[in-house]
Amino acid sequence: MGVKLKLREGEKIQDAVKRFRKLVEHAGIKKEMRRREYYEKPSDANRRARRRAERRARMNNLLRRLGQI
Repeated sequence: MGVKLKLREGEKIQDAVKRFRKLVEHAGIKKEMRRREYYEKPSDANRRARRRAERRARMNNLLRRLGQI
C-alpha cells in the first residue's frame, strides 16, 4: 500500500509535499501507522471494537426513538 508521487513540471517542493500529505491521508497510511505504533493484544482490539459497536447501537436506538416522538 504505497504512494507514488511524481514532481510535476515547474512544481514547487512545498506544493509537492502538500500533495504528498493529501495522498498519504487519503490512502489511510497515516491512520494505519498510528494504529500499529504499539502492539495491541487481539482481546483488547476485540473489546474496543465491541464497545464501539455498542456505542453505535445505543446512538442509533436513541436517534430512532427521538424520530418517533
